[in-house]
Amino acid sequence: MPIQRRTFLGAAAAGAAVLALPARAQFAGKTITLLVPSAPGGTTDISARMLAEPLAKVLGANVVVDNRSGGNGNIAGQAVARANGDGLTLLVQYSGYQSITPLVQPVSGFDPGRDLKPIGHLIDAPQVMVVRGNFPANTFQEFLAYVRANPGKVNYASSGNGALQHVTTELLKDLTKTFMTHIPYRGTGPALTDLLAGNVDLTITTPPPLLPHIKAGKLKALMTTGTTRLAALPNVPTATETGVPLVASSWFAVYGPASLPAELQNRLSAAVRQVVDTPEFRRKAEEQGAKAIAMTPAELAALGEKERATWDRIVKLAKIKAD
Repeated sequence: MPIQRRTFLGAAAAGAAVLALPARAQFAGKTITLLVPSAPGGTTDISARMLAEPLAKVLGANVVVDNRSGGNGNIAGQAVARANGDGLTLLVQYSGYQSITPLVQPVSGFDPGRDLKPIGHLIDAPQVMVVRGNFPANTFQEFLAYVRANPGKVNYASSGNGALQHVTTELLKDLTKTFMTHIPYRGTGPALTDLLAGNVDLTITTPPPLLPHIKAGKLKALMTTGTTRLAALPNVPTATETGVPLVASSWFAVYGPASLPAELQNRLSAAVRQVVDTPEFRRKAEEQGAKAIAMTPAELAALGEKERATWDRIVKLAKIKAD
């Protein structure tokens, strides 16, 4: 599917899986907007587009993917928090914006843990460290040697200050006692564009937007942050395998405004789960180096709280501060 700022997906097709009548009756023919807090091309955007078409079929609705980047996810997050609780405006959220941004860039009157209501989990993905194709290192150990010999000369891109990419790389710097310069962008897509152009040296992010460029030889994958190697990148070692105890993953999920009634929250959660549990969605997730995982609203809420507690310790350790 071509990536556009707004993608309209049609209503239910014949033979499509259906929910109980009340949910379809509520959404049939209406337009649901999935706000994405980052630019097109990143994993959050990819996750939203993986969800949109099958969700439209399940609910008999039209689904719109709307990218609203900026503010480390706060622009889109606040828009959803202020939305009507009718279930027609939802957020496809990135875990870094949900659990890390409030720690490094709090916004007065807005807290995603309080003002966004969890609906359903989509995918979980470990991160991959990649360098530009002509970077003078072909392995992670060679990379560390180069960075130590050139302190401050290597720069890395992230999707924004306080994003998981930023925190993870700062933790890597702390663990390896190296120094690199942070270059924040408004989303993974712009960061990746500059990396491919050779304007920055590396990034650490989730596999989906990276895999085509790794396979084409435009980027070199040096390590992953998962507990095991990725099936899509079997020759790339984990950080732990290289002797660095770094484990981190991103997850992507659906949230609504806090005003969303519990009954409607549960209906939407059931619809999202119906999509995530399909073989087709799981296959697409695996192709992107990720894993489809369905969760109840309560399970997603618990995950968000646990992540915030974990990253709070690491933000303090790495001394992450808002720009």
